[in-house]
Amino acid sequence: MTSITQRSSGLVQRRTEASRTAADKERELGREEQDAARGEEPDRDDSGDSKETRLTLMEEVLLLGLKDREGYTSFWNDCISSGLRGCMLIELGLRGRLQLEPCGVRRKSLLARKVLCRSDAPTGDVLLDEALKHIKETPTPETVQSWIELLSGETWNPLKLHYQLRNVRERLAKNLVEKGVLTTEKQNFLLFDMTTHPLTNSNIKQRLIKKVQEAVLEKWVNDPHRMDKRLLALIFLAHSSDVLENAFAPLIDDQYDLAMKRVRQLLELEPEVESMKTNTNEMLWAVVAAFTK
Repeated sequence: MTSITQRSSGLVQRRTEASRTAADKERELGREEQDAARGEEPDRDDSGDSKETRLTLMEEVLLLGLKDREGYTSFWNDCISSGLRGCMLIELGLRGRLQLEPCGVRRKSLLARKVLCRSDAPTGDVLLDEALKHIKETPTPETVQSWIELLSGETWNPLKLHYQLRNVRERLAKNLVEKGVLTTEKQNFLLFDMTTHPLTNSNIKQRLIKKVQEAVLEKWVNDPHRMDKRLLALIFLAHSSDVLENAFAPLIDDQYDLAMKRVRQLLELEPEVESMKTNTNEMLWAVVAAFTK
């Protein structure tokens, strides 16, 4: 987690600040151990990548959806907008910032439970912090389904339009430009010019595609709770965003059929049942329920 320290003057004050920092680190380590026991992950990204190329779930889904040379997503894809908002909720849930309200005596369904802010510590990602700020400051808690609609602007309530996160795809693409994955160009489409972001580092995208393919082929474990939570979330959200097909397109026919068969097995799971098992994350399964209900 990111800790914010204030600038201080004087030797005594600096020693006090140092002692506080040490204590904070001990408490943070204890929280990470508790999170691991509860199926949540501390703030870390995929191993094996350098710091500059660690990607969030949102960036991975967008990268799968972007055309390599053209640098934009399909004009016919009307699912990726809500899918990216689902990525935000799961990412914040895995990082320990959000949680669902307690079930109570009469167990509520995942989609009936409200989203609560567990920690408002900055994540280091502007979009995630903006979404977290909205969720924290809303006067009345909302459900997962409601937040996906509010963050994407798909609401009929004009009083809640300010919750919409605007230009998400463009902002994510700029993040990927800063990480050296994409570049920025201008293309002319007869009646208008459009900023595009063609792929410039094919190794990172190929590694992402290979990771998704291996999850449902060579490394398939036939148990979602033995899979890495981020990778499991990526498969669900890539499917909900209608970009999973792009990861499977290079496969030969037999591999493609097997991969799709195993994805269907995941989609047929009952989120309510899976969320009650050990070593799970309720936010993940609540978002899955919102897209598969």
